[in-house]
Amino acid sequence: MPAPIALTCGEPAGIGPELAVAVWDALRTELPFFWIGDPAHLPDGARYRLIDHPDAAADQAGGALPVLRHVFAGVRTPGAAQPAQAQGVIDVIARAVDLARSGTASAICTLPIHKQALQEGAGFAYPGHTEYLAHLAGADEVVMMLASSQLRVVPATIHIPLSDVPQALTGELLSKRIRITHAALKAQFGIAAPRIAVAGLNPHAGEGGRMGHEEIDLIIPVLDALRAEGLDLRGPMSADTMFHAAARKGYDAAICMYHDQALIPIKTLDFDQGVNVTLGLPFIRTSPDHGTAFDIAGKGLANPSSTIAAMRMAWTMAQGISP
Repeated sequence: MPAPIALTCGEPAGIGPELAVAVWDALRTELPFFWIGDPAHLPDGARYRLIDHPDAAADQAGGALPVLRHVFAGVRTPGAAQPAQAQGVIDVIARAVDLARSGTASAICTLPIHKQALQEGAGFAYPGHTEYLAHLAGADEVVMMLASSQLRVVPATIHIPLSDVPQALTGELLSKRIRITHAALKAQFGIAAPRIAVAGLNPHAGEGGRMGHEEIDLIIPVLDALRAEGLDLRGPMSADTMFHAAARKGYDAAICMYHDQALIPIKTLDFDQGVNVTLGLPFIRTSPDHGTAFDIAGKGLANPSSTIAAMRMAWTMAQGISP
């Protein structure tokens, strides 16, 4: 059996602590995991048990949430991040990476962080969670995948204005995104011969140049070059016809050209079960597809569905089973 999953605490002032307890309640008999954080941040009355080593997680999970203690400065204040706790959040992520790289944890599932709080409290120098993980792992290039049981999507460009997409979308970038996705589908999802669909940038995939030339000038040459290497690629496809049920049966993952082109279909199909998977790391990392939710933190309203799905996906990936 693979080692247990490391669940990081995320931002203590957000919904992370209550999600950890809800996830334990849902999965305690299904898969082994432990939470890294300060038990003082858990909701009042939460059942937890301190462990000295991740190996103890499986034995303790049935009776209480296994906690690998990481002491933070100060108490939890739901809804209001404390600058003094920022370094603790960063250190927990680094600790989880060390455990994953050593094989002591089979995967990492990260609860949401608050980038502004980390920047103001600890001078966090990275755009987000993913970039920090890539730095810790020494990974040159990583890719964000959103995945559920119905669809896997990878946006080639992410958090940039739509007007900047045509300039940001280069042959080198697209080729890297496709290569990393192809390799991860084989290595981490257990798909021996991945089929990848690639969306066009323009309506109707440019319609032969009548609605734009990016498909002809950029996307098709990249796909042809990668097909010559043996990759099974479909496209460029018209984005308005590639996400219905029959079309999805023809591929294992879809590469999209920009953020909303990728995220609208998966959030429409499976809003609560979408999982963020980081491809290109030397370990498995998943996370729920939502933020810290300061507005409901501490009120018992947090929906654990996405975190439960992220934990399950991490576990099946760790076992070499295609989620």
